[in-house]
Amino acid sequence: MIQGLRRQPAGLPLELANLKRCLVVGVLNVTPDSFSDGGLFSDTNSAIKHAKELISKGADLIDVGGESTRPGAQRIDTLEEQKRVIPVIEELTNLGIITSIDTMRSQTAIAAKNAGAKMVNDVSGGLADEKMHQTVAKLGIPYVLMHWRGHSTVMDELARYNNVATEVINELSNQVKKAISSGMDKDKIVVDPGLGFAKNPEHNWQILKDFNQLHELELPIYVGASRKRFLADFAYPSKSTDPKDRDLATSVISAFVALNGAWAVRVHDVAGSAAAVKVTNQIEEI
Repeated sequence: MIQGLRRQPAGLPLELANLKRCLVVGVLNVTPDSFSDGGLFSDTNSAIKHAKELISKGADLIDVGGESTRPGAQRIDTLEEQKRVIPVIEELTNLGIITSIDTMRSQTAIAAKNAGAKMVNDVSGGLADEKMHQTVAKLGIPYVLMHWRGHSTVMDELARYNNVATEVINELSNQVKKAISSGMDKDKIVVDPGLGFAKNPEHNWQILKDFNQLHELELPIYVGASRKRFLADFAYPSKSTDPKDRDLATSVISAFVALNGAWAVRVHDVAGSAAAVKVTNQIEEI
């Protein structure tokens, strides 16, 4: 058990900073084409309603995204992305719900911070927008830097590794150094190994097997395994192709990474992972 190695970023709202367990981040995709819930919450009212449900089931904060990053997804422009996410973030902020913005664009990060978002979750780790690192440095809020090799249309072609854990850690380390050199405080950086991004199922499982190696980066760790393709063989009922039927497997991974020092898990099914995290926290406290 890696109880003593759980790190959290600086700059969090007090409500989150006081939590010493693994956080549960609820996914809110305000998109028509996300792989699991595309189109379900694409208008502001339905998005707000769903966010409230996620909070009631145990989410500590809501990660709001307006652009799908599923394999093969086509990009949208900045104005469309902001049109989708900013009204939602503003309304959730007015309701006292803590949000982060899931974006690869520095201009959207600025708009989201102004609307009330407390963290930036960048699946490209700064590679998609050369201004992202310096922008977040000026914003002064925590930043999730994910391992990434290319956009959704090409990422499956980039899933080539000799030693996936070592290479992911090295590539994350390089991006962290670039972020720091751009003015970002190291203590506000969170790393995400990027499960499912430029990785085949074997790569994802190997990263989980070698999860403790991620602590070599000496940074908080954020994990997004929820409903991803590599969990398809563990769906319940078996052989189901509905991503929602991967929630049980997702909760098991949430428990595993929580016991191994993850700072946060990003999930669609909040109730299952919230329960998993509570169980692991109980074990840690004994």
